Amino acid sequence: MTQDVKEIFGSPGGSLAAKVRTLAPSMTRSMHRVAEAVASDPAGCAALTVTGLAELTGTSEATVVRTARLLGYPGYRDLRLALAGLAAQQQSGRAPAITTDIAVDDPIADVVTKLAYEEQQTLADTAAGLDTVQLGAAVGALAAARRTDVYGIGASGLVAQDLTQKLLRIGLIAHAHSDPHLAVTNAVQLRSGDVAIAITHSGSTGDVIEPLRVAFEHGATTVAITGRPDSPVTQYADHVLTTSTSRESELRPAAMSSRTSQLLVVDCLFVGVAQRTYESAAPALAASYEALAHRHRTSSR
Repeated sequence: MTQDVKEIFGSPGGSLAAKVRTLAPSMTRSMHRVAEAVASDPAGCAALTVTGLAELTGTSEATVVRTARLLGYPGYRDLRLALAGLAAQQQSGRAPAITTDIAVDDPIADVVTKLAYEEQQTLADTAAGLDTVQLGAAVGALAAARRTDVYGIGASGLVAQDLTQKLLRIGLIAHAHSDPHLAVTNAVQLRSGDVAIAITHSGSTGDVIEPLRVAFEHGATTVAITGRPDSPVTQYADHVLTTSTSRESELRPAAMSSRTSQLLVVDCLFVGVAQRTYESAAPALAASYEALAHRHRTSSR
């Protein structure tokens, strides 16, 4: 039985477009043409047979079927039925989505609107594509870990620091490593019962992959937070958490836009761990707030 359309796609077209962007790196050029076609015109594609869609995209019937399966359907018939349901939802007369392309001469008000829309879309795409089974397993490992090491470079390094600071505030032992040499020398010390987390949007950052590999080989539970579910980093990950593949622009590099989705995943991990360890986490949070309270109080003098 075909899944409910709302369950598959979320808001009309949003989750399908997000899935296409996330899986694009693992597609051939011909598969990508098919995926882009169904994401951009579900109504038109729903009216086509497998042969018709193959002709429209200049591909083969086999390519259409492989694309449907990569997108999560048993075959083209199931994808076509889902597209028909999605097309019906889109007849609501909703206004066209705002473009997020920012020009050099855009008024600042337009910049705010476009960035806000892009942030919202990135968060929605990430939430729609996040594997909650993998997330739950990662939360369980973190909650029980003797020690957690987190690896990230550049913008992803800032996200690594954010996660470790959160874990420290609930009484867990965590370290963020942006120095690749230090990351590897620390990874050598990890064992079963420890957790290593690699944060890399591309999934191919060598300075992040190497310490994760070392941690993996020494028996630690490993987690990859990446926008590329088939990237090199995932071969050393016990659990993979996929982030939205945001659009890169001249004024907003991928490292900036991807950080939004990474921070959402980090928050999900943290809240999950805090729930699992509530009896110890709540007093630890209260103690940390109290320790810093005097720094935020207005002087009475």
